[in-house]
Amino acid sequence: QVQVVESGGGLVQAGESLRLSCAASGSIFSINAMGWYRQAPGKQRELVAAITGDGSTNYAASVKGRFTISRDNAKNTVYLQMNSLKPEDTAIYYCATDATNSPFRRAARYWGQGTQVTVSS
Repeated sequence: QVQVVESGGGLVQAGESLRLSCAASGSIFSINAMGWYRQAPGKQRELVAAITGDGSTNYAASVKGRFTISRDNAKNTVYLQMNSLKPEDTAIYYCATDATNSPFRRAARYWGQGTQVTVSS
Protein backbone atom coordinates (compact mmCIF):
# COMPACT_ATOMS: atom_id res chain seq x y z
CA GLN A 1 0.00 0.00 0.00
CA VAL A 2 1.04 3.57 -0.63
CA GLN A 3 0.50 6.41 1.83
CA VAL A 4 0.35 10.03 0.72
CA VAL A 5 0.62 12.81 3.28
CA GLU A 6 0.33 16.53 2.60
CA SER A 7 1.50 19.38 4.79
CA GLY A 8 1.95 23.14 4.66
CA GLY A 9 -1.56 24.52 4.41
CA GLY A 10 -2.77 27.42 6.47
CA LEU A 11 -4.33 30.86 6.60
CA VAL A 12 -2.63 33.73 4.80
CA GLN A 13 -3.53 37.14 3.47
CA ALA A 14 -3.90 37.94 -0.21
CA GLY A 15 -0.52 38.44 -1.85
CA GLU A 16 1.34 36.19 0.54
CA SER A 17 2.94 32.81 -0.16
CA LEU A 18 2.64 29.22 1.03
CA ARG A 19 4.54 26.06 0.22
CA LEU A 20 2.79 22.72 0.24
CA SER A 21 4.63 19.43 0.56
CA CYS A 22 3.49 15.90 -0.20
CA ALA A 23 5.40 12.75 0.63
CA ALA A 24 4.57 9.29 -0.68
CA SER A 25 5.70 6.25 1.30
CA GLY A 26 5.09 2.54 1.62
CA SER A 27 5.41 -0.21 -0.94
CA ILE A 28 6.64 1.80 -3.93
CA PHE A 29 8.46 0.46 -6.95
CA SER A 30 8.16 3.60 -9.03
CA ILE A 31 6.22 6.86 -9.19
CA ASN A 32 5.03 8.32 -12.45
CA ALA A 33 3.22 11.64 -12.26
CA MET A 34 2.56 13.56 -9.07
CA GLY A 35 0.17 16.44 -8.83
CA TRP A 36 -1.92 18.83 -6.82
CA TYR A 37 -5.68 19.21 -7.06
CA ARG A 38 -7.98 21.52 -5.16
CA GLN A 39 -11.62 21.63 -4.25
CA ALA A 40 -13.41 24.76 -3.12
CA PRO A 41 -16.80 24.63 -1.36
CA GLY A 42 -19.55 23.85 -3.83
CA LYS A 43 -17.12 23.23 -6.68
CA GLN A 44 -15.64 20.20 -8.35
CA ARG A 45 -12.12 19.08 -7.70
CA GLU A 46 -9.77 20.59 -10.27
CA LEU A 47 -6.19 20.05 -11.34
CA VAL A 48 -3.82 22.75 -10.11
CA ALA A 49 -0.46 21.45 -11.28
CA ALA A 50 1.20 18.17 -12.21
CA ILE A 51 4.74 16.96 -12.82
CA THR A 52 5.97 13.82 -14.55
CA GLY A 53 8.94 11.70 -13.58
CA ASP A 54 11.18 13.50 -16.05
CA GLY A 55 10.13 16.92 -14.79
CA SER A 56 7.56 17.99 -17.36
CA THR A 57 4.96 20.24 -15.77
CA ASN A 58 1.37 21.26 -16.42
CA TYR A 59 -0.54 24.09 -14.74
CA ALA A 60 -4.09 25.31 -14.57
CA ALA A 61 -4.45 28.63 -16.36
CA SER A 62 -5.59 30.30 -13.15
CA VAL A 63 -2.31 29.60 -11.35
CA LYS A 64 0.22 29.78 -14.17
CA GLY A 65 2.94 32.27 -13.31
CA ARG A 66 2.08 32.24 -9.59
CA PHE A 67 2.47 28.59 -8.59
CA THR A 68 5.46 26.32 -9.15
CA ILE A 69 5.44 22.55 -8.82
CA SER A 70 8.62 20.60 -8.20
CA ARG A 71 9.59 17.14 -6.97
CA ASP A 72 12.41 15.33 -5.25
CA ASN A 73 12.46 11.83 -6.71
CA ALA A 74 14.88 10.55 -4.08
CA LYS A 75 12.39 11.49 -1.36
CA ASN A 76 9.19 10.64 -3.31
CA THR A 77 8.08 14.16 -2.50
CA VAL A 78 6.32 16.84 -4.50
CA TYR A 79 6.08 20.53 -3.62
CA LEU A 80 3.79 23.36 -4.60
CA GLN A 81 5.14 26.86 -4.13
CA MET A 82 2.22 29.26 -4.17
CA ASN A 83 2.96 32.95 -4.55
CA SER A 84 0.71 35.98 -4.90
CA LEU A 85 -2.16 34.07 -3.38
CA LYS A 86 -5.69 35.25 -4.03
CA PRO A 87 -8.91 34.67 -2.08
CA GLU A 88 -10.12 32.50 -4.97
CA ASP A 89 -7.23 30.10 -4.26
CA THR A 90 -9.01 29.13 -1.03
CA ALA A 91 -9.70 25.40 -1.13
CA ILE A 92 -8.68 22.04 0.19
CA TYR A 93 -5.56 20.99 -1.69
CA TYR A 94 -5.06 17.31 -2.41
CA CYS A 95 -1.94 15.53 -3.53
CA ALA A 96 -2.22 12.73 -6.08
CA THR A 97 0.52 10.21 -6.74
CA ASP A 98 0.52 7.69 -9.57
CA ALA A 99 2.61 4.83 -8.24
CA THR A 100 3.14 1.13 -8.65
CA ASN A 101 4.60 -1.41 -6.26
CA SER A 102 5.73 -3.82 -8.98
CA PRO A 103 7.27 -3.61 -12.47
CA PHE A 104 4.50 -5.99 -13.56
CA ARG A 105 1.60 -3.85 -12.40
CA ARG A 106 0.07 -0.70 -13.80
CA ALA A 107 0.32 2.42 -11.71
CA ALA A 108 -2.58 3.34 -9.48
CA ARG A 109 -3.54 6.78 -8.19
CA TYR A 110 -3.22 7.44 -4.49
CA TRP A 111 -4.66 10.48 -2.77
CA GLY A 112 -3.70 12.34 0.35
CA GLN A 113 -6.19 13.47 2.95
CA GLY A 114 -6.01 17.11 1.87
CA THR A 115 -4.73 20.29 3.45
CA GLN A 116 -6.73 23.48 3.85
CA VAL A 117 -5.49 26.69 2.25
CA THR A 118 -7.40 29.84 3.16
CA VAL A 119 -6.56 33.22 1.66
CA SER A 120 -8.17 36.25 3.25
CA SER A 121 -8.70 39.51 1.38
